[in-house]
Amino acid sequence: MSDRAEGGRGRRPAVGPFLPLLPFLGFLLVFLVVPTLTVVVGAFQDESGAFTLGNLDALTSDAALTALRGSLVLSGATAVLGAALGAVLAFLVVSMGPSSLIRRATLSVSGVLAQFGGITLAFAWIATIGPVGIVTNAMSDWFSADLYGSGWLFGLPGLVVVYTYFQVPLMVIVFAPALDGLRQEWREAAVNLGATRAQYWRHVGVPLLFPAFLGSALLLFANAFAAYATAAVLVSQGQPIVPLLIRQAITSEVLLGQANVGFALALEMIVVVSVVMLAYNLLLRRTSRWMP
Repeated sequence: MSDRAEGGRGRRPAVGPFLPLLPFLGFLLVFLVVPTLTVVVGAFQDESGAFTLGNLDALTSDAALTALRGSLVLSGATAVLGAALGAVLAFLVVSMGPSSLIRRATLSVSGVLAQFGGITLAFAWIATIGPVGIVTNAMSDWFSADLYGSGWLFGLPGLVVVYTYFQVPLMVIVFAPALDGLRQEWREAAVNLGATRAQYWRHVGVPLLFPAFLGSALLLFANAFAAYATAAVLVSQGQPIVPLLIRQAITSEVLLGQANVGFALALEMIVVVSVVMLAYNLLLRRTSRWMP
């Protein structure tokens, strides 16, 4: 009986190793699970709390479709630009070798610039190429060129330029490990078999890196699709993207009772980002097969 009791006590799961995870789980609960459930429930409720599908019907309005189209264009354009420019920069950095000072400095700066957004980033661009920005005045004085133009910085074109600023360093961070994963032995084997440098990249390097490149581009897409603070500062009139339309639905003093429509718009964003991140994880799993 005592042996059986001791055996039962021996099979009890140890709680100690999981205790350090409690703060992290609490963080996820407060800042991810609860807000997500609030959005999902609120999207199917009216002002009185009754069940309704009217909020989802609002997603087919002209304003909602225009904002969704703007978010997709903004995210797609900055993902393509950021992925292309960031991949080239990452290749140049990785080719310098792990002990290169320029490589370490570039990766460190990329880690900072990838998180450089919001009000600070918007102010930096306004001070640089805004109506009275430093570069705007310099171009006007030296070349009589109107860089500011009709105010493109404060619309969708301006958001594309500003978002690309933090998309490029993010691409460097997420794509550099894939470039590091290309083994020197593969190139040497290709050369020994008579392949040229171009043939190695066409038949070995690019096919291996393409899933990682595409997955990184999807990550950039999700990053731009969910960004809000920078756009909120730059765009004061109109709602060209979904996050700004959500702000209007929640805070507008003209259109009252639209908070639940904002929840429906947020649910739409959750669905889009979830699909993108699912595709990203599938591509990441494929890349992890050959990465060390």
